[in-house]
Amino acid sequence: MSALFLSVCLAAAADICATRLVPGACTQARAEAWVTARPDLTLRDWDCAPMAGRVTPLPMTEVAPGLFVFKGPHELATPENAGAHANIGFILGTDAVAVIDAGGSRQIGEQLYAAIRHRTDLPIGWLILTHMHPDHVLGASVFRDAGATVIGHARLPAALAARAEVYRDRAARDLGRELAIGSEIVRIDAVIEERETIDLGARPLLLEAHPVAHTDNDLTVFDMQSSTWWLSDLLFEEHLPSIDGSLMGWRSLMTELTTRPAAQVIPGHGGPVLPWPEGAAPMLGYFDGLITETRAAVARGESLSEALRHLGEGLEGDWALFDTFHPQNATAAYLELEWE
Repeated sequence: MSALFLSVCLAAAADICATRLVPGACTQARAEAWVTARPDLTLRDWDCAPMAGRVTPLPMTEVAPGLFVFKGPHELATPENAGAHANIGFILGTDAVAVIDAGGSRQIGEQLYAAIRHRTDLPIGWLILTHMHPDHVLGASVFRDAGATVIGHARLPAALAARAEVYRDRAARDLGRELAIGSEIVRIDAVIEERETIDLGARPLLLEAHPVAHTDNDLTVFDMQSSTWWLSDLLFEEHLPSIDGSLMGWRSLMTELTTRPAAQVIPGHGGPVLPWPEGAAPMLGYFDGLITETRAAVARGESLSEALRHLGEGLEGDWALFDTFHPQNATAAYLELEWE
């Protein structure tokens, strides 16, 4: 399959350039319109060429018929991984494709798009963003270019608007300015207040918005055909969970979710599939240990700085990125639990 490829440069730094794949018509008008919508870029050249050899499809695992997942490594965003460090993927129906999260850069979104086009010519009907974090959303623009309707939690638009500038600057810092080209926050077209179902053609997906937990804008996707529940960052395995919402809210929500049936679940990090509810046990064990230790520190009258010296001792286990995320988790736990 052929695609439009643009060579674009930063208007403020003509030596910083990247090649971007743009779904849609292979025309000069399409190329110029794409750049016109981004005044920070200039168009150097464009061409139409087969995607094969130009874009490497992300490696995908088919965890159920027609349900594909890329398993992100347990890393932070770097130029080497281009922001591909979260689980993302897509589901095929008979009429359309739904993409679930878009990765941490435009390049990763393009590689996910190539993986889809390697398997099907069906239109990409929806891009479902499970929450606000950059490793899940910064590749979204390629799917907007492809005509997808972008769906998220009702609180997602405000969360992204508040963080857009920070995410843009962080992408340039962590990935490099070249990889950051096209890595942008997109408009959310439709929001989920509670629950809604979309149908890909003989494949209904239940989208559910949740109360404050990992973030204040967590959304899950249940594939009714395979009984696979895409929990995204409501569930971490191997990679230490990161609290950006409410520890107690997250713990309470997971207590309720583990009572619901599913054949398998897809976490935001780890897996890529886990048994349910057994797959939640390690994360809940970490939460319970952190809650118990924090309550004890508060009861002893320890200040935050005193508590942080020891909170979480013995909880490290085999968690990846423990030293990166545990300090912020301990801080969040103390600030929440001191007011119980």
